[in-house]
Amino acid sequence: MRIPRYKVVLDRLAREIRSGVWPPGARLPTHRELAAQEGIALVTASRVYAELEAMGLVSGEQGRGTYVRDTALFTGHGIEQAAIADDVADLNFNYPSVPGQAELLRRALRELSASGDIAALLRYQPHGGRAQDRASVARHLRRRGLDIDGERLMLVNGAQHGLAVTAMAALRAGDVVAVDALTYPGFKVLAQSLGLELAPVPGSRHGPDLDHFEQLCARRRVRAAYLMPTLHNPLGWVMDAPSRTRLVETARRHGVLIIEDASYAFLAGDPPPPLAALAPDVTVYVSGLSKSVATGLRFGFVAAPSDLAPAIERAIRATTWNTPAVITAIASRWLDDGTVDRLEAEKREDAGARQRIAAEVLEGCHCISHPSSYFVWLPLPEDARADRIAASLIRKRISVATAEPFATTTHAPQALRLALGSMGVDELGETLQRVREAVIDDARR
Repeated sequence: MRIPRYKVVLDRLAREIRSGVWPPGARLPTHRELAAQEGIALVTASRVYAELEAMGLVSGEQGRGTYVRDTALFTGHGIEQAAIADDVADLNFNYPSVPGQAELLRRALRELSASGDIAALLRYQPHGGRAQDRASVARHLRRRGLDIDGERLMLVNGAQHGLAVTAMAALRAGDVVAVDALTYPGFKVLAQSLGLELAPVPGSRHGPDLDHFEQLCARRRVRAAYLMPTLHNPLGWVMDAPSRTRLVETARRHGVLIIEDASYAFLAGDPPPPLAALAPDVTVYVSGLSKSVATGLRFGFVAAPSDLAPAIERAIRATTWNTPAVITAIASRWLDDGTVDRLEAEKREDAGARQRIAAEVLEGCHCISHPSSYFVWLPLPEDARADRIAASLIRKRISVATAEPFATTTHAPQALRLALGSMGVDELGETLQRVREAVIDDARR
């Protein structure tokens, strides 16, 4: 049987890339050059490169060319939370913690064991959470500028679960969701699982391009917009009040549901009111205590418009039935006694200290961040390659994320996201210095 010409070229290039003939970061011939060299049509050359990209062997960049990826990076790097060895410095995922949190948990468990209603924690709970626990969350949210009654609040197993049940309740496969061109990887994974189409909206250091958003809504039937207006991950922006007003007006005019992710909002000292405060009728507000308290405390909350709340509650029932009662009891105590407020203040201070270290070590680099966030976005020099640098750092026992997990555009920018919250302050500066050296060395290649 005759093997198609494109398949011969494809297999040979794949073999050469895997064997190192084409090293990581090497620029392959242009589509036209490949077509001329191999005596194939231009459309066939494009098909070869498309299949190499689907195999994870190359990445195409508009205006720059097609480059060999470093396959030493494990699959899903930056999205899937692979086990990190004890000797690896983790700048990939954030586990922000402050001294004394373990003792807080011991004390909470002792108090809980002595409480009079402990037997009630062994029974099923209401799908949306007990009324008294929802009231604790409502009081907490009022301090963030969101005045909402407990009836429109539902408790979930962390913010990711909150996003999942919101999408399950409000969206269907094929729906178009507007997202930032760089967004939270967990929502990308969720969209892929549910068959949603993500429509990227370009942004700047200050927020999404609202002209583009309005044009997108006018051109297509956008069902929802997923946004992080306060402490965007990974760029750290906080949208100003006029931009929030304009965004809400556009969403209302085009019938777009706003999904507001406020997971990192506690780090912004005095932000404008949440989108959910401006437009409670078209906004689902999702947050939790994973970042502000502890990543292992899988406790989150969803504030939804009245007409959507029953569907979200059904989605909670379908996925987990209810939030674990023991976790909820501890979280509610900490919300009521000021522990959460105190931890949030301490983490704002901690994040600020880490940002100052990063600013000093990375001075001269083009860094994008918020002064009290737990991450830095590091666009790379023209000739540097993110996957090559990440693979080099892994070999040096440092884990970082490239831009690829965050990108919703066809081509990911050459950049790194550095998470600052998972290692001791004492070692952070030295680790960032090694990252800086790796970037400089790669750019000189």
